[in-house]
Amino acid sequence: MAGKPKSMSKIKQLLQLHKQGESKKSIARILDISRNTVKAYLEKLPHIQSDIDDLIALENPELEKQFHAGNLAYKEDRYVHLKNRLDYYSKELGRVGVTRQLLWEEYKVDYPNGYARSQFFFHLSQHRKAAKPTMILTHHPGEKLYIDFAGKKLSYVDRKTGEVVECSVFVACLPYSDYGFAIAVRNQSVEEFLYALGRCLHFLGGVPQVLVPDNLKSAVIKADRYEPDINTALEDFANHYGTTVIPTRPAKPKDKALVENQVKLVYSRVFAKIRNQRFFSLSELNKAISEKMLDHNQTRMQNKSYCREEKFMAYEKHHLSPLPNQLFEIKYYKTYKVQQNNHVQLGQDNHFYSVPYIYIGQKAKVIYTRSMIRIYIDGSCVATHRRNRTSNAYSTVKDHLCSTHKHYLNRSPGYYIRRARHCCEVLHHFTQLLFDQNRPPEQLYRTCDGILRLYSKTDKELFKRACKLAITHKIYSYGFILKLIKTKMVDHPEEAQKRSLPNHDNIRGEKYYS
Repeated sequence: MAGKPKSMSKIKQLLQLHKQGESKKSIARILDISRNTVKAYLEKLPHIQSDIDDLIALENPELEKQFHAGNLAYKEDRYVHLKNRLDYYSKELGRVGVTRQLLWEEYKVDYPNGYARSQFFFHLSQHRKAAKPTMILTHHPGEKLYIDFAGKKLSYVDRKTGEVVECSVFVACLPYSDYGFAIAVRNQSVEEFLYALGRCLHFLGGVPQVLVPDNLKSAVIKADRYEPDINTALEDFANHYGTTVIPTRPAKPKDKALVENQVKLVYSRVFAKIRNQRFFSLSELNKAISEKMLDHNQTRMQNKSYCREEKFMAYEKHHLSPLPNQLFEIKYYKTYKVQQNNHVQLGQDNHFYSVPYIYIGQKAKVIYTRSMIRIYIDGSCVATHRRNRTSNAYSTVKDHLCSTHKHYLNRSPGYYIRRARHCCEVLHHFTQLLFDQNRPPEQLYRTCDGILRLYSKTDKELFKRACKLAITHKIYSYGFILKLIKTKMVDHPEEAQKRSLPNHDNIRGEKYYS
């Protein structure tokens, strides 16, 4: 599998297409990768102890570990150079006397470190095979969903400010039945685009085999360092819903002629009919759009005895795949180094998340959504956290800490009392009395550490007698017990006999004070 490894989102698309019965050549053409690469990935499947559905369900770092055990050495400069000139070479082959051998010789003069003749011939042959002539497309029920944004916009009035808020209109249709869907969204950002697409699939009540959007880059309006590339986000969306993405060619409106026509119908049957209405929220606007789209789908089609909704319900809906149980969340990908305090910092929220301390200093791949954080090292998920947007704060799992740090965080009166109970009854009683004093518990933790250490190093009977003597004199101190043990004062009677005063005549008595 020479060359730069493909993104795992694209490999999931490859697996989806293979599962749907597509040939290697078709997969290579659809995904714009070489057939040898497709073949190499598919040949690895029998050696992986997981079926296709389980592989698709894996997160990208885990899937990458399945296919790529280690880092691959690759060079892509020569392929990019050749790829940029394949159209020129294909055109030159049509000229009189021009052969592949001549073109390769010119190519080697221009780029001495390029491919050998056999590889040059192969790439040129593959490129020419991929150039298909225009043909009439035959659509099958539940196969494709065409999606696009209308060029014109709708608007509503903000009640508080009186501002006119313009909205983009997302339009989609199933080419077999021409069943349409439209919804207004705030803009054409990645989040709004995928939100509208998700609403569309839930409106249809199922998932088609293929999503056919316009050129994906047209959906990215605002550049943002934390916003994922639309291709990755849309591929993740498709993997979640169990479908594939085959975008149209840039500047080729014939690839999606039906949705272009659907947009024109939306202009006449939605835009025109609500042009004199005033809306004061996005939900009001979408309610009106939904009503007009319902009329559109229930209107008899020209020269046909049925409407779009009837054809969809009768022949297409049952061909759609079922919807997943969970809603889709956009995944964002970042790479961080595990800090010395065994946390990684998510830059967008400036929040820190713990990983096991054994990974300190290693690079971690972080996949985060609106609600969850997953941290991967060497293709394995080592930590999962709920997303916390509190700035300069820490989300820490105690099991991720070393024993010293765990001990420090676990300290409490109850913790030390439980440890003392496991040692002996006398120490348990002493520790309870120690914390019953009117002192802050934090001031007594080090005393407890010292006494427990002393217990482990001292003869148990000697230690018990020292504790009893300290309890008798109500002196709850590590130093006092240590002194008793070192000076062996515990060998003397615990209480001195009380002696009465000697008899003598120098006693005043009660009469003196009367």
